[in-house]
Amino acid sequence: MQQDASPLESLRREYRPRVPAALTAPVSELGFADTHPAASPADAATVAARFPRTAGRPVATLVRSGAEKPLVPRPVRAGVVLSGGPAPGGHNVIAGLLDALQDIHAHSTLVGFLGGPAGILRGRKIALDERVVAPFRNTGGFDLLGSGRDKIETDEQLKASAATCRELALDAVVVVGGDDSNTNAAVLAEHFLEHDVPTAVVGVPKTIDGDLKNRDIEASFGFDTATKVYAELIGNIGRDAPSSRKYWHFVKLMGRSASHVTLECALATRPNVALIAEEVLASGATLASIVDGIADAVAARAESGRPYGVVLVPEGLIEFVPEIRALIDDLNALLANRAGDPDARALVAEALPASSRAVFERLPEGFRGQLLLDRDAHGNVQVSKIETERLLIDLVAAELGRRRARGTFAGAFHAQHHFLGYEGRCAAPSNFDADYTYALGRLAALLALAGRTGYVATLRGLAGPAESWTAAGVPIASMFHVESRKGRPTPVIRKALVDLHGRPFLEFAANRARWAIEDAYRCPGPIQYFGPPEVADSRTVTLLLERGE
Repeated sequence: MQQDASPLESLRREYRPRVPAALTAPVSELGFADTHPAASPADAATVAARFPRTAGRPVATLVRSGAEKPLVPRPVRAGVVLSGGPAPGGHNVIAGLLDALQDIHAHSTLVGFLGGPAGILRGRKIALDERVVAPFRNTGGFDLLGSGRDKIETDEQLKASAATCRELALDAVVVVGGDDSNTNAAVLAEHFLEHDVPTAVVGVPKTIDGDLKNRDIEASFGFDTATKVYAELIGNIGRDAPSSRKYWHFVKLMGRSASHVTLECALATRPNVALIAEEVLASGATLASIVDGIADAVAARAESGRPYGVVLVPEGLIEFVPEIRALIDDLNALLANRAGDPDARALVAEALPASSRAVFERLPEGFRGQLLLDRDAHGNVQVSKIETERLLIDLVAAELGRRRARGTFAGAFHAQHHFLGYEGRCAAPSNFDADYTYALGRLAALLALAGRTGYVATLRGLAGPAESWTAAGVPIASMFHVESRKGRPTPVIRKALVDLHGRPFLEFAANRARWAIEDAYRCPGPIQYFGPPEVADSRTVTLLLERGE
């Protein structure tokens, strides 16, 4: 890190994260009590067959003295890897892990694998001590180690990982990542047990998309900070709209598989329109009906003298529109091996089923071209490269033009488009995320000491003060559901979608009609690291509503 840090960076290095009371006790007074068996997943037989050594294990709750098997302090050698996209707080996981290892025993050591999981495969690492970690405390980014999206799943990769861990004599590897990364952690743990590799594998739940949560994981780290960054910018736009009084702002937000980011930002800023992809899919809405709904809001506001507004669009919306979803599936099948082929357009015209062909031909020319872009490693369309916000602007403009021709719309429609994504991934973590990630790092160290392999670190009671959070290790296999991957039934951690019966969505649904017409915009402002607790230590609206606050 640069030595000429900003005043904020310098002050944030001195911040001391708050941690649960159990994590502040001497290690010799702590233990894990197997409080209750993990609930069996619906696909228990398939999961048990794939993970015979780690499936069916109990949840391990961290307790003070009195546990049946108290932890005995001894030197621990651990490794840590950052996997997937960055999320605010990753560096604090490393700091918490390092501090806990030193508290366990002064001779404990920590290494960081460089460039994500590939660092384990290739043995690329650096030693992590206080001198190295200190400049990164409470900072955003993953730049201390870097990250990557490589998977560890083939026999060759698993053997290479085992060889690295044996060579370094690691007691544990901590995998910081999302649903796929923690699934890979479970695969690694199972392989190590099968082949007598004495390295525990512990997961830490990370993703700004907010879709790694369940009955045991209340929130993934990074979601709090990222949504606050986005909400600040949306709030600024919401203040600009009635100031300029001439633009409709279409804002696309991160979240390919779920709309948690869009929903949280809507609750925080109160835009005129916010599209929730899960509702679109559940209602069977067509692209035309979505456009009609936005055009109705534009027309109604124009009639009341408000020719401006704000629309929030989740990144993955287009895949949730049933007719577009079917089209993309057909395109993926046709273009799996012909991405970038100059003859692809002709191939589509000839080979698409009639229903998908009709949808394809109705789309604007530029959008059709985006659907034919190169596929990702899984053969899927790269949704982040599709400018859905521009598509909606074009289609709404066309619909309003038709209404104008019929004499049913006489207002103006001028639009601006925005995509808020990378702006939130590496922000300096909020106080909540700084506390949360530091505590997760400390907990991961204790799970490692206890040899709880194939477990993910979890903290509950997150809506309350950090000192009151409860800590546990949850077996990753207990979170598995079976999906078809590459034609085979495969246990995976299912992404959590927006619950259309949950309090966050119901709160949004109860107010959106009013927000569509009124200027109800809220301006949350930038993240506050100092000041009154209700500002500096605030939680997301989503978390407060989900936890009954």
